Amino acid sequence: MNPQPPAYPILLSRSMEELHFKTQAQEQFWLLGQCNWEVDQEQGSIRFTNPRGQIITAPVQIIGTYNTLDGTWLWGWDHPAVVPALQHHARALRDYGAAQGVDRLTTRKLHCSEPEAWELTALACCLCHAEGAYCGPAGTTLVFMTFGKTTLSPGNG
Repeated sequence: MNPQPPAYPILLSRSMEELHFKTQAQEQFWLLGQCNWEVDQEQGSIRFTNPRGQIITAPVQIIGTYNTLDGTWLWGWDHPAVVPALQHHARALRDYGAAQGVDRLTTRKLHCSEPEAWELTALACCLCHAEGAYCGPAGTTLVFMTFGKTTLSPGNG
């Protein structure tokens, strides 16, 4: 297995910091952490509904899924449940990993922790210039996604 390049940990740290600031702003403006969510893979969009009744929509990419039962990550770039149109950001990380010799980005299934799954998603958010990232529960699986420019529909008050 190739060791990670020296710059990789720095990039991960910066990506997490950048995502933290983006998420803080989204929480402040449209209550991201309190939203219900749904993804329409056919439309390539994620829809958030917050407690104010506001609807926030954005283009979405699925980076991967984290199985909470066995602590494994399955990349979106080779996930049987992810349509090809929603694999672009995950593929960009795979390509980056191949070019930089980062095996974690090119290995289809990994054993990792949930915080490490967030690091991978933050890296996708940073390298692909996404507006943000979200982790949505689906039973015992967590779906990690990036999203693009949001559109906000007014709420009920």
